[in-house]
Amino acid sequence: MSATLPLPAGSETVQAFFHPATSSVSYILQDPASEHCAILDPVLDYDPATARTGTQFADGMLDYIRVNDLSVDWILETHAHADHITAAQYLHKKLGAPVAIGEHICQVQYSMKQLFNLPNTFACDGSQFDHLLSDGERFKIGSLELRVMHTPGHTPACVSYLTNDSVFVGDTLFMPDYGTARADFPGGSARALYQSIQRLFRLPDSTRLYCCHDYQPGGRDPQWHATVMEQKRSNIHIRSGIDERGFVQLREARDRTLDLPALILPALQVNIRAGHFPPVESNGVSYLKIPVDVFR
Repeated sequence: MSATLPLPAGSETVQAFFHPATSSVSYILQDPASEHCAILDPVLDYDPATARTGTQFADGMLDYIRVNDLSVDWILETHAHADHITAAQYLHKKLGAPVAIGEHICQVQYSMKQLFNLPNTFACDGSQFDHLLSDGERFKIGSLELRVMHTPGHTPACVSYLTNDSVFVGDTLFMPDYGTARADFPGGSARALYQSIQRLFRLPDSTRLYCCHDYQPGGRDPQWHATVMEQKRSNIHIRSGIDERGFVQLREARDRTLDLPALILPALQVNIRAGHFPPVESNGVSYLKIPVDVFR
C-alpha cells in the first residue's frame, strides 16, 4: 500500500509505503524544486518460516522512483530496526545512493556483537554504513535541507530527520492512539525516550511527525502521520499533563508485558550491517544465528 500525502504548496513531497506483514512504513521524500529524493527506512520482505527474502516491497519503491524520474541522493535509516530487515543494500546496489544512519549505531553494534557472539573481525565502528550522522548535522536532498535530531530512548542510536515542517521520527512515536515505542532493548531508556519526545514537542504545533510503524488499533486503516499538536493533545502514553515520572512508570510497566518482535533475531544481525547479510560460509550460504535460552 502506498499513498502520496496532500501537503501545502512549497512543501516537500512525501510518498508513504505501508508494509502489512511488519506494519512498517517506508518513505520517499522529494525536494519540491527538483527530482531529487531520499528513501527512508526501506523494508526487505522476509519469510521467517523459510528464511527466504524477497524484494517485492522494495521494487514497488523503485517503480515509483522510475515512473517519476527521480534521482535518489540518500538511503536513510532512523535506527537499526528490530521488527523488519532493511532493504538498504538492495536499493544501494540498484541506485548507488549512500546509506546513512546515526553515529551512535556503534553502541548498538557492540551490544549485538556480544549477543550474537560475532567474530572479532566484525567492526563496531559503523564502517558498514556509507555515512554516520551526528546530532544537528545538516545535509541536502537537491535543494531541500534536512537536519538530524538525535532522539534516543527506543535505542541509543535513534535519529529523526527534520525538514521544513516535517519530521521522520522512526519508532520514537507512533500514532496518538497507539502511543510510543518500547524502551527495553539494549541501551534503551524510557527516561531518554521521554526527553527525546519533549524535544520533538518543542517544534511548532503544525509540524507533521511521520511514524515508521502503525499497528492499526481497533482494526482501523493504516495511518502514519500526526501533527505535534495532535500528539501532545491525545497520545495515550505521553500527551500533555503526563510528566516524566508518570511516563517512565507507564512505559516500563508496559514493556514488561511485551513479547519480543517476531523478526528481532534475524533483523538485528542484518540491520547492524547496513543491510548486508553475514558473510557466506564455505558452502556459499549465509547463516543467521539464533541464541538459545538467552531471552526468558
